Amino acid sequence: MNTGILVLRVVIGLLIAGHGIQKVTPWLGGEGLSGGVEEFKNDGFRGGVATALVAGGSQIGSGLLLAAGLLTPIAAAGAMGVMTVAVTVKRHKGLWAQNDGYEYPLVLVVLAAVLALTGPGSLSLDTAVGFAAPGWLAPAAIIAGVGGGLMTRAVLHR
Repeated sequence: MNTGILVLRVVIGLLIAGHGIQKVTPWLGGEGLSGGVEEFKNDGFRGGVATALVAGGSQIGSGLLLAAGLLTPIAAAGAMGVMTVAVTVKRHKGLWAQNDGYEYPLVLVVLAAVLALTGPGSLSLDTAVGFAAPGWLAPAAIIAGVGGGLMTRAVLHR
């Protein structure tokens, strides 16, 4: 089971981090910070450079922490937050990805919640440093992540 959680953490974490890298750099097929700013502007968000930097930085940070299995519930909350915003952006297009719907970000939200609930497994930095999340932290991370994403949408969307 620990190997399965490791694979899940690393793949999901690196995909989320890569998504953030695309928002703020030309790497991995991104259009740089100006492209990230334009994307958020086209999606109806205010904040310009600050919005793109915070979103991209949150994805990079939470993704790398998830991949490493470090501060896992907090990392999962960050990932759930940014991907919840993505769900709200794409919801009007329906569920399925072939219509640019919210299927993919929803899967990432759910997988981050699963990692918050299961923990990082024994093959993680949390285990290596002796961090054991208290039982209440996983549900709090899920509420904070999804709630934070919904609040971000409400505050920053025009």
